[in-house]
Amino acid sequence: MSDTSGRIAARSPPWWRATLALCLGSFLVFINLYAPQPLLPALRTEFGVSTLVVSLVMSLATLSLAASLLVFGPLSDAIGRDRIMRYTLLAAGLMSLGLALAPNFEILLLLRALQGFVLGGLPAVAIAWMGDEFDRPALLSAVGLYIGANTLGGIGGRVVGGAVAEIGGAPASFMTVGLMTLVGVALFWRLLPASRAFTPRPFELKGAVADLVGHLRNPLLLGAYLLGGLNFLIFINQYSYITFRLADAPFGLGARLIGLIFVTYLGGTLGSALSGRLAKSLPQPVCMMLGIGILMVGTIVTLASSLPVIIVGLTINAFGFFLSHSMASSWVGRHAERARGSASALYLVFYYCGASLGSLWLEPFWQLGGWLGVAIGSWLVLGVTFAIAGWLWRREKAVNARVSR
Repeated sequence: MSDTSGRIAARSPPWWRATLALCLGSFLVFINLYAPQPLLPALRTEFGVSTLVVSLVMSLATLSLAASLLVFGPLSDAIGRDRIMRYTLLAAGLMSLGLALAPNFEILLLLRALQGFVLGGLPAVAIAWMGDEFDRPALLSAVGLYIGANTLGGIGGRVVGGAVAEIGGAPASFMTVGLMTLVGVALFWRLLPASRAFTPRPFELKGAVADLVGHLRNPLLLGAYLLGGLNFLIFINQYSYITFRLADAPFGLGARLIGLIFVTYLGGTLGSALSGRLAKSLPQPVCMMLGIGILMVGTIVTLASSLPVIIVGLTINAFGFFLSHSMASSWVGRHAERARGSASALYLVFYYCGASLGSLWLEPFWQLGGWLGVAIGSWLVLGVTFAIAGWLWRREKAVNARVSR
């Protein structure tokens, strides 16, 4: 079913088919991006590198993904979104197969950087595809399911990656994820309906750059960009360093059990789901501050020496982070004066750049103080983002006061 404009209506058969395809595509992106994370301790030992160097397996992928968002978004306006999603997913699956055959650490890093770039294809254009093809109620319904698939992909990649590596090592893990992706791509290719409402527009570099500069000059947007990027810098890299802590004595966990640690991301699913309700009764910056405060509390809880308590702390962290992230990303949509698509893409650029740079910040703290050092380094950054959220609150109140006069 479609409305009078030809757009797909919510809950219609084409809507279910397209939403399933996009959720599947999102799942495939994030299993490939995060499957290596529980393997970091094993890769560190296998290749004889430091914790900082082995963290590049994650950092390079997220950094190249961030860069690709600025390429695929504008490119899709000119050549269409369907082909970008299909072919980048296919390339990502082939890259995972290549990772299984990497002869040395340098080739492994090169393939991860290339994989990160192609993994940006679907996140850069999926919501824009929905905006083209769905009517408004259909779009709002589909976006929530799509974001939920992001979380499940992150969990699934780490659990599958860790479980398979426990049996057959890192190459078997990469091979399994690659084969899963190729099967998923075949389903995605078949499920995604042909685009009917897309109208190509010539790419104008000058206009695109002007939009990005305008967003960076908007203090309400820049504050949210910094908040989202710095929060993710801490959150995602805490998970990397916790793998080293849990792999060493006294815990001595293998890759399979380390992978299961990432089920704590379900706390983030809950945080995202509750964010909309909280925003109805509290200003968005206050919700951001609440999320950051919860993340700070969870970081203290992870200092415990008991594994179950550490898991509770990680779950609290996920809840707080995703609460704040949901608020910051929707804040960008509200306060972008024009070109909302590029404003949201720029938020994701800061978001993934933060993930890429986190190991550079936390590594000295890890070397000096172990996990306690990581917690201290985390608190320093989270104190900054808490202050940014407070500034956004004051700035919004001042703007509203001027408007009401």
